[in-house]
Amino acid sequence: MKNTGKPVYSAHVIEFTAVATEYCRYAEHSPELKGTELLMIMQRFLPLLYQKAAMLPVLEPHFEDGNEKFVTEQDWNKIHDNLKMALGSANDYLELLDDPASGDEGAVAAEIAEDMADIYQDMKNFVLLYQTGTEEVMNDAIWECRLNFENYWGIRLLNSLKAIHKFQASGKDTEEADAEEKRTENENHADWFISKRQREFRGNDEY
Repeated sequence: MKNTGKPVYSAHVIEFTAVATEYCRYAEHSPELKGTELLMIMQRFLPLLYQKAAMLPVLEPHFEDGNEKFVTEQDWNKIHDNLKMALGSANDYLELLDDPASGDEGAVAAEIAEDMADIYQDMKNFVLLYQTGTEEVMNDAIWECRLNFENYWGIRLLNSLKAIHKFQASGKDTEEADAEEKRTENENHADWFISKRQREFRGNDEY
């Protein structure tokens, strides 16, 4: 790598770029992985991505117009849908909101696939910008990536990691969890059908 004295070529940036590239590769190839395998990979990989992002240098942007974006809405949807399918019932979790100042408190439904697709969007855009080799563009890609890490996707990564940890600690695999969820749905449907028929019979007895 040329001119290693410049921040855009620092060891921390090079290491982060390698990790970001690998993350994108896993996300893009998720249909080839079983849910349990994908969870295991991300449980080990996400902490590394967080660490390398936290070590990015603090830079100032060169351009005022913002960076070019390569990941389209269609790309995001494809990554999200593939991850959601691979993760199965492990995908959904409750995110705890604990910011009284803004009024955001309580729990809301969230998805590991959505978090990971959002992270993918930033990582892919960063990698493609960094690969241009234009130092000003590379600089702004690093600046924006660190900014988004601090303000947005860093906490999404931690939320997903917590959800992955809980699922992995449960001792289940995604196939077992999906089968259990399917059985529960069938039982609930059967209970609803029986209750419906009982109400109909009671209604007929009144006449």
